[in-house]
Amino acid sequence: MQAAKVSDTPLEYIVEYLLKAKLIADQNVSVPEELRENLQKALDIASGLDPYIEQMSSPESDPLAELYKKTISHDWNKAHEDGKTMFRLPKECITGHVEGINILLRYKSPSIMHSKYIFMNTKPCIQCLMNEFASAGEQFDLVFIDADKNNYLSYYTFLLEHNLLRMDGVLCVDNALFKGKVYLSDSTDQNGLSLREFNQLVASDPRVQQVMIPLRDGITLIQRVPYCPQNNAQFITLYYRLVQFISVYHGLLRFITVHSAVSRLLSAGICSMALAADISRAEDVQQMIDSIISKWGGVHIACNNAGINMNSASEDTALDEWDQTFNVNLRGTFMCCQAAGRVMLKQGYGKIINTASMASLIVPHPQKQLAYNTSKAGVVKLTQTLGTEWIDRGVRVNCISPGIVDTPLIHSESLEPLLQRWLSDIPAGRLAQVTDLQAAVVYLASEASDYMTGHNLVIEGGQSLW
Repeated sequence: MQAAKVSDTPLEYIVEYLLKAKLIADQNVSVPEELRENLQKALDIASGLDPYIEQMSSPESDPLAELYKKTISHDWNKAHEDGKTMFRLPKECITGHVEGINILLRYKSPSIMHSKYIFMNTKPCIQCLMNEFASAGEQFDLVFIDADKNNYLSYYTFLLEHNLLRMDGVLCVDNALFKGKVYLSDSTDQNGLSLREFNQLVASDPRVQQVMIPLRDGITLIQRVPYCPQNNAQFITLYYRLVQFISVYHGLLRFITVHSAVSRLLSAGICSMALAADISRAEDVQQMIDSIISKWGGVHIACNNAGINMNSASEDTALDEWDQTFNVNLRGTFMCCQAAGRVMLKQGYGKIINTASMASLIVPHPQKQLAYNTSKAGVVKLTQTLGTEWIDRGVRVNCISPGIVDTPLIHSESLEPLLQRWLSDIPAGRLAQVTDLQAAVVYLASEASDYMTGHNLVIEGGQSLW
């Protein structure tokens, strides 16, 4: 006598309960015919879905089909009694698809044949991840989490905190719907409650994005996002993934540690290193370029973003303030352009993107910043001059002029009163976001802008037009 099939997915439970409801309705003459008809329609739709999906899907390969036959014919009771499986596996749980490979089904052979990709490890999962991968700086393209529902959260947290999932990798979670118990309010099943907590945490985690697929008992696909709202100022660096190019990017905002930025780039598969330099010092600039040449052999893209701003009325501007501003904003930018440009001219190709400012076009107000405005106007003229001198030797030099950018730096007590005034001066009605700059910088860094040089690309929401 064949054992009754055990429901295992939300859809199978729906079919089971619809069958019971229809049986009750058929045995009760007082049930309206219209209700019986609707129950039958619902049952037809629900019970026909899995068979239709199977029919429309490509069949499994011959090795997998053979593996399935071995799985259903194996004596799992004896295997469990011999201590070779953790759980007793009833045959009625087999759904007709290969859902797992047990330890008896020759893990060892493929691990020997494909030792570069497959190896056996029976240690606790977290210990294995730490010893074999995290400590070696390895990253996964694909991670599949299954079985131990109560520890899904621990696995997920460990993977992300130890940077084990590549930025473009996928984390696949099985049993995400767990027989519907994750969303049934009266569920007391511990596995279901653990998965409910896991699903809620992932859904609210700004570090990832996920999609839940109601296939069988639920599959969740999770991928890291290149930035999260708390540190979106790093987003522009992640858009520097220009294949086969070596880029130098300096001038990270001071509330972002350079090591944090490098960590994010490395997790995205971008070769990166952290260097400290005072670009107002010629020796620091040259050492920065030399370090890049030593490590990667060339420089294809240079983004000069470092800058400072000090406010004072023109009649009160001290020479020290003037010199300090120009030493970084203009002298430093020139030295970076010159050092990178010399390398690029020898290569016969290169892109330099300087950061000027909307202040090169208008006098921002009400703040008084003579030295800053003048230095940024100088950056534009520097860009135009270098752009025309070097383009016939393959080096393009352009700049961007951002408007007022919404970063934590402008949310200081001293600047907060100016925000409303600034907003009233911007036709777009909002401050620029760091992400508003990303496409412009990547465009200027890419081959798509090869016919552009000496250009000042303004990104200020129309403020310079009023």
